[in-house]
Amino acid sequence: MKLIITIIPGNECDNISMALTERKFRVTKIASTGGFLRKGNATLLVGVDDEKLDEAISLIKKGAENTNEQQKGVLFVVKVDKFIHF
Repeated sequence: MKLIITIIPGNECDNISMALTERKFRVTKIASTGGFLRKGNATLLVGVDDEKLDEAISLIKKGAENTNEQQKGVLFVVKVDKFIHF
């Protein structure tokens, strides 16, 4: 299992999270601010099974294509040693 941590422009968050949830990915959104201009961002946390990782990354990148930002976002993939859903 992997955890995707992606920081994207705030105005793209709804489109990306909807695309992910339509494909049955679970998404947690955290409002965030950062960078030189202190623009509003959104941080999405997405837990995915290894075999679905490429699909999730593709949906995130496709959803960020419409932004006017020069840098559309950043994405980290972290290995999850243990996952407990309660």
